Formats: sequence, structure tokens, C-alpha cells
Amino acid sequence: MPPDKTLLRRQFRSVRRDHVAALSPEDRAAAKIALAAIVAPLLHPGAIVASYAAHRSEIDPSHVEALAPHLAFPRVTGDSLGFYRCAWPDLVPGFAGIPEPPSGLPQVIPTIVLVPLLAATPAGLRLGQGAGYYDRALAALRAAGPVLAIGLAHEVQLADWLPADSWDQPLDFVATPRRLVNCARNR
Repeated sequence: MPPDKTLLRRQFRSVRRDHVAALSPEDRAAAKIALAAIVAPLLHPGAIVASYAAHRSEIDPSHVEALAPHLAFPRVTGDSLGFYRCAWPDLVPGFAGIPEPPSGLPQVIPTIVLVPLLAATPAGLRLGQGAGYYDRALAALRAAGPVLAIGLAHEVQLADWLPADSWDQPLDFVATPRRLVNCARNR
């Protein structure tokens, strides 16, 4: 029987945590720069890019954010994830202590979403934290129009196979500091 998502989440959290712990500060800085260089060709001048505040050992998107023409961040409200134009200094502790935009800001519709993950396949199947926030948000965004979903990961987070549920939203690309995987080509 294949491993369930709960077991896989535990395994990939451990792999990611150990990988990041083994990186020197110089290696971490170089990874952020390399990741930004790999994602840069996907960013276009009119894009509203939804990013995220890296939590625990998630790969830091800050150098990618510096290239974004218009930046938005997610905020959890109930079981939904919305995106709001906000600057880093204005983020406040939110769901699970993760920095997010304060209430009262207008919601925006991003054209590019940088997606955190525990693991992803070359075909774009993503293993997240398990609450389904990004799957629901991507489904709603895609129902309204085109959106590019880019999973950001360390190389050790790439998996050959992951279990899928009917509600899982595929990534269009997975970017690591070493490469850009065009997931649509691998489906």
C-alpha cells in the first residue's frame, strides 16, 4: 500500500528541515539569489505576484519578491485564503503566527502565485501542509481566469510520485535554486 499523505508530510518536513539546517548562511543566501534568477523569466511587467512569508524551513521567496512589479500576500479568513496588496513592513502575525496582511485591505486577484510546499512532482502534483488553503484558492482563481502557479522548493523536495486527491490543484512550474520544471510538459 502506498504511503498516505500524513506520513509523507512528516517525511518531507524532516527532509526539508535537515537540508536547510545543513546549509551555511552563505549557501542560504546563494539559494535565494539563484531561485530569483530561475523564476525571473516568468515574471512579466503587469503581473500581480502573490508571495508568502516563509515559515519554518520553507524556501525564502524574498529575492523573487524583489523582482515582482506588484506584490500581494495571503491572509487566512475562515477556511479561505485571499490575497491582498501589502508591503512586508505592514504584515502582522496571523494564522499559525505567520505574517499576513492586516484586515481592511482590498483583496486583489494575482496573475502569478508563488506556492509553498512540502513536496512536488515534475508533473506539478503538490503536497502541502494538509489544510487545503492553496488548493481552494487556486481553484477559485482559475475559475475566474488564468493564473500561473509556481511552487518554490529546495531540490530535496522534488518527489517522483505523490498521492493525489480530486481537489488537488496542479502547479504550472516548480522552481528550485537549481532548475525550473515545466510541469505541464510532464503531465
